[in-house]
Amino acid sequence: MTARTVRPIRGTAAAALATVLALTAAACSNPGGSGSGGSAARDTLVVGIAYEPDTLSPLLGYGKDGNSKLFDGLLAFDADMRLEPALAAALPEVSADGLTYTYKLRKGVTFSDGEPFGAKDVVFTYRTILDKRTNNPSKTELDALKDVKAVGDDTVVFTLKYPYAAFAQRTVLAIAPQHVAARQDVNSGPFTTRPVGTGPYVLTGWSKGEKLTFKANPRYWGGEPKVKKLTMAVVKDDDVRATRLRSGDLDGAILPPNLAKGFRNDPGKKTYAATTYDYRTVTLPTHNKVTGDTAVRRALDLAVDRRTMVDKILEGAGKPAYGPVPTGSEWFARGTERRHDLAAAKKILDDAGWKPGPDGVRVRNGVRAAFPLWYPSGDKLRQDHALAYASDAKKAGIEIAAQAGTWEVIEPRMKHDAVLAGGGTPGDPDFDQYLLLKSDLAGDGFNNMAWYANPAVDKALEDGRRTNDKAARKAAYDTVQRELVKNPGYTFLTHIDHLYVVSDRWDGLSTQVEPHDHGLAAGPWWNVEDWTPKGAAK
Repeated sequence: MTARTVRPIRGTAAAALATVLALTAAACSNPGGSGSGGSAARDTLVVGIAYEPDTLSPLLGYGKDGNSKLFDGLLAFDADMRLEPALAAALPEVSADGLTYTYKLRKGVTFSDGEPFGAKDVVFTYRTILDKRTNNPSKTELDALKDVKAVGDDTVVFTLKYPYAAFAQRTVLAIAPQHVAARQDVNSGPFTTRPVGTGPYVLTGWSKGEKLTFKANPRYWGGEPKVKKLTMAVVKDDDVRATRLRSGDLDGAILPPNLAKGFRNDPGKKTYAATTYDYRTVTLPTHNKVTGDTAVRRALDLAVDRRTMVDKILEGAGKPAYGPVPTGSEWFARGTERRHDLAAAKKILDDAGWKPGPDGVRVRNGVRAAFPLWYPSGDKLRQDHALAYASDAKKAGIEIAAQAGTWEVIEPRMKHDAVLAGGGTPGDPDFDQYLLLKSDLAGDGFNNMAWYANPAVDKALEDGRRTNDKAARKAAYDTVQRELVKNPGYTFLTHIDHLYVVSDRWDGLSTQVEPHDHGLAAGPWWNVEDWTPKGAAK
């Protein structure tokens, strides 16, 4: 992979990702920690993550957006988010009608167990994901795929049902080995926790809730990485991550601005900022008598002070969010920005019959305008958003009780209770909007968490993904965003930049435009396989 040099930002506050990663170099043979500069630390990293993955199987969704470290896709994104060949030898040949994509495969690639990679593995991966028996929550992302077939050992041909402009971007999806995964239950077999891939790293252990450990893959087609040992430690709490970084246990972390600024004068660390598609939003479930009311939704959309959230919570490192598409994107619908207008919010509620009660909380037909808002425990950034949102809502006469909980507590309540959620994927607008808003995906795991249902949005989402005509697609996604003004099933708050503090001991660090991510795929370590220790021979 190519990597551009990104100028590190010293002493600059920026926003943090709620699903947080930490990067470190610590070796058991070096009790002084990575910061002491022992020889073992030169090729060892420990990466802290806020949430460990549910699975490591590409067949169940792991690695679908690239950078999985254990696997490769046919294509990959470079530092500037341009597609480049990975397991494919070149970018695909696309037919004039946009319905056929032909990939020539890279030769000489093997899986980490030594077995050769070939076209059969690509066919197996895509067909298995689309199998109705496979529990992959993102399989609708491949709805356009009609068939995939191998032509010999080194060519794969995809046939689509309809032109899908984003299909090539979908082929960064990680490829699984047929000779391993086909011999077991796709949903529960050992491959889900003990995978075999073509990527730069091999899994050596997984202690659930504690850590995942990896070693460099000596058979990696891109060359064995210089970072030989990698650990993903599960560190859910922002404060704990910062404490471990300060103590020298970790050499890097993604942190909220108020914690990251504590390292601005540390001469051994650099700060990197990455722009993102990562948003924070409040789900407004349709099954709740309060949040399901369109007037309440519209009032909250105007009552919330997004600019103050950006200035105070994110310390300026982010921007107001009015939907999943960032305002700087070419796909953003101009004119859908919502002003902060408390008077207008109150009038909407008055006109809809929500009248202030004796305690200031509005009431209609005996129902109080009150509801809980959940956020993940230990996530200070979401906590701050939740409390600010509740404060703004109170001024309009809506009572919101912000509550922390684990996802095990939160998930069963999502149908009726609001959640301070996060999401966002760079690239095609279909990526951000389809899973979030399509009505028939309501209740499908973390897809459409608000149970949003809008026929006009459903039609526009289908129109947008079923044509290659950019003007027609722009019109479709403009429709989606304008419908969210009329009936916002979510209150979008901010798009946040990501801020990373990393020990200055390696060369090759850079950042991409980042998603809302829960693992190793984002951060300066997106290309850790290309890093070299500072001062090492090139």
